[in-house]
Amino acid sequence: MFEKRQTEVCALGQHIAMSAHKARRVIDQIRGRSYEETLMILELMPYRACYQIFKLVYSAAANASYSMGSNEANLIISKAEVNEGTTVKKLKPRARGRSYPIKRPTCHITIEVTDPTLPKYVRKNFLWSKKPKCKNQYTDVTYHDMYSNGGVWDKK
Repeated sequence: MFEKRQTEVCALGQHIAMSAHKARRVIDQIRGRSYEETLMILELMPYRACYQIFKLVYSAAANASYSMGSNEANLIISKAEVNEGTTVKKLKPRARGRSYPIKRPTCHITIEVTDPTLPKYVRKNFLWSKKPKCKNQYTDVTYHDMYSNGGVWDKK
């Protein structure tokens, strides 16, 4: 029997302190590109959003190598999107005791990577697929030499 394999892994960055419009300017450049090409582009672009997106792409690649066992050279940025987050509202003191509202936008960035070299389906062996459940859940750890291991009774 065949089982569908996970081929996409994502990394999510929430409440990043920048405008969604400024982050989309960078995200549009990397969507659909390979992992190594994306890292080179992000290092050379002069925008402030590049550093946050660089960390997310690096994290997504680490997630893919850990969970799918894929090579980072084979990864492709399959989906990259930016959504608006909550707006942080602050008050700035102004002249004559007045206050001026300041709105700082945040955004949520999602980066999804995929490895096209991995097979989509994996053969599943039904005989060894389930681990046997342990009947005795509570096991005590005792020392063989319990009374002479420097316990409470050895103190003078």
